[in-house]
Amino acid sequence: MAEIKVEDLHKEFGVGEDRVVALEKVNMEVRGHVFVSIVGPSGCGKSTLLNILSGIETPSSGTVTITQDNRDAEPGYVFQAARLLPWRTVMDNLLFVQKDRSDATKDRCQKYLEMVQLGDKGDKYPGELSGGMQQRVGIARAFSIEPDVLFMDEPFSHLDAITARSLRRELHEMWRQTRKTVLFVTHDVGEAVELSNRILVFAKGGKLEDDLQIDLPFPRDPADEDVAVAKAQVLRKFEELDLVAS
Repeated sequence: MAEIKVEDLHKEFGVGEDRVVALEKVNMEVRGHVFVSIVGPSGCGKSTLLNILSGIETPSSGTVTITQDNRDAEPGYVFQAARLLPWRTVMDNLLFVQKDRSDATKDRCQKYLEMVQLGDKGDKYPGELSGGMQQRVGIARAFSIEPDVLFMDEPFSHLDAITARSLRRELHEMWRQTRKTVLFVTHDVGEAVELSNRILVFAKGGKLEDDLQIDLPFPRDPADEDVAVAKAQVLRKFEELDLVAS
């Protein structure tokens, strides 16, 4: 399980009058088998933080270290859209990100397809799948490289509520079985409460305003009273911080 340490992380875009502060002196630590959601209004730097942690972008200043067992941790990434190669089959999309195409690798990819209920879709093309199925493939692909830490950027935001709820359940079960460290960006406070051990609350201007512990047993039913109360508490925190949840 990975350990993430962020110290005085600062990110700006543009110069002069066009300068925009995306993240302002963020300090945080994440370690072990945890599911951490990052929530906040649009433009508060959630996706920028994930992009810096995953190496897609570089910080303006500050440091980020992501390790496991005294080595650089291997990251995985799930995007808002599945980003599948349409000319490759489902299985070939998973194999495309692997180091080899050995039988053991194919068996591992098949295992993760089965975990997202798509074990019989390996020979299908993305265009033959629904949006929810495509996102399942994207999740299976990220898990199939067996990363130490998994970054997820609003992976269910384009899906209908019923499909998203089903995928949250599947994601949670995969997290439980694989014991990965997960950082999950979402606009949906209810989704964050349903999935997370911790919720990091960001405000506009890229400030980390609060780090909330969600001490409820898993699995969590969004209709459960305790889950509803926890969601209300997080939303109240937004109101106290004068944030606009979106």
